Amino acid sequence: MEQSRKRPPEEDPQTAIEGPESLSRPISPPRKKARASPPTLPSPWHLTWIRDLPEDLNKDAMTLTDLLGDPMISECWEFNYLHDIPFLMDAFDNDTRHMVKVHLVHGFWKQEDRNRQRLMHDASRYSNVQLHVAPMPEMFGTHHCKMMILFRHDETAQVIIHTANLIPKDWTNMANAVWKSPILSKLANSVEHTDTPSSTAFLGTGARFKRDLLNYLKKYEQRRTTLQPLVDHLGQYDFSPVRAALIASVPGTHKTDDSQQALWGWPALKQQLQSVPCVEGPADIAVQISSIATLGAKDEWLRKVLFDSLAQSQNLKQNQRPKFKVVFPTADEIRRSIDGYASGASIHTKTQSKQQEKQLHYLRPHFYHWANDSVNGQVLPDDVPTLDGGRARAAPHIKTYIRYNSDSIDWAMLTSANLSKQAWGEACRPASGEVRIASWEIGVLVWPELIEEGSKMVPTFKTDLPTLSELDDDQTQPLVGIRVPYNLPLQKYGAQEVPWVATMTHKEPDQRGQIWVVDE
Repeated sequence: MEQSRKRPPEEDPQTAIEGPESLSRPISPPRKKARASPPTLPSPWHLTWIRDLPEDLNKDAMTLTDLLGDPMISECWEFNYLHDIPFLMDAFDNDTRHMVKVHLVHGFWKQEDRNRQRLMHDASRYSNVQLHVAPMPEMFGTHHCKMMILFRHDETAQVIIHTANLIPKDWTNMANAVWKSPILSKLANSVEHTDTPSSTAFLGTGARFKRDLLNYLKKYEQRRTTLQPLVDHLGQYDFSPVRAALIASVPGTHKTDDSQQALWGWPALKQQLQSVPCVEGPADIAVQISSIATLGAKDEWLRKVLFDSLAQSQNLKQNQRPKFKVVFPTADEIRRSIDGYASGASIHTKTQSKQQEKQLHYLRPHFYHWANDSVNGQVLPDDVPTLDGGRARAAPHIKTYIRYNSDSIDWAMLTSANLSKQAWGEACRPASGEVRIASWEIGVLVWPELIEEGSKMVPTFKTDLPTLSELDDDQTQPLVGIRVPYNLPLQKYGAQEVPWVATMTHKEPDQRGQIWVVDE
């Protein structure tokens, strides 16, 4: 996606040729009717509002109050890693927040965990807040999914999947994004709601989304009855307006064959992408994340598991392997961000150990900047204009995976899952054919044909809706936007650049005059 696009010529009705006034009709041929512009559809996801950026960079962006401030909300199920209950409650309507049934699902299972103790203390201040502990069977796993399920007094519901922790920091000056389902109505016959038959649950349909979401929620029932009331309630709603595929991870050991009712982690990603058509020819897949875990001294998992899964398509045999670009900020980008080094506490990777040094070596060819204005990065071509996503100075907590072809987007995914084995799952065990996953994750996958038949998906910048700059002169297809947070073209790391490491001391002052000191 590094090509410039042609702007259609502007037409002035005053320049239309008219015949001499003495003639009853013009001698020139009648002017052709102006070609109607193709329909445009907004991005299926939205960026979150950045407090310290100007309003023009926050067009179509959303605040937490935008999502939760409706006085018609009667019940909210909130899934996340980090939670600030007073901050969450303040987002509800002032007159009705005391009446909203709030269910908060977290993963702090140890009684002595300070996060759990703080949640229990804060929840005790609200009679309408109930805490639920997710099962955490894996030692190094986290309850990392970010989702809200809302019910309203008018018997409608909505599913919201996003990338921000429920804490003020993530909703202030960190770049994040939100996908919202359409408003879901209650089924006329709520008796037949338990499971959608597999034969009718085609990928991308609302029926398939509902099936996968309910299966995901049922996984919380492994040790105690936690979410069955939510499963029963949500099952009564019509998901047919939903146009997205659910990609989720559930901790535990799982089979990977297609006969399973539901797949999780990279097997789910691989299976779903095998049904997505991609434009033939060269392609880039931008893996934009906020955390890179320890992947191993060799690149086998990255290359043979995750990248192989991301490379799948309906027409795989006709396509060459995409080029993978890992979008991750350097220390310089963190220094120049709105909150400076403080924002870097939410962005993680390590390079200190011998194994991590080897990992850095094989990742280096894939590294690209979040903001493409680094003085130490590779020089951008002069003949390619910069497309500004409006978030260069907002440090990224968002996670997006986007496949770009020569002039459009094949598919796009918004998810909580970072670049880690814990999120996507280990390599398949040869003997058992099983995959081990450590964390809870959730995301949505979209592609052009899913949103609008015969459409073309294009990146949008500083707005959710495709504009004239995305139109070619001969464009007739409907256009679907994807809100891209980073600048294009992507800028490759310079030879001496390394990713931001929060566990290392950084003595160069940030834009607030602060330094970053880590106790050894």
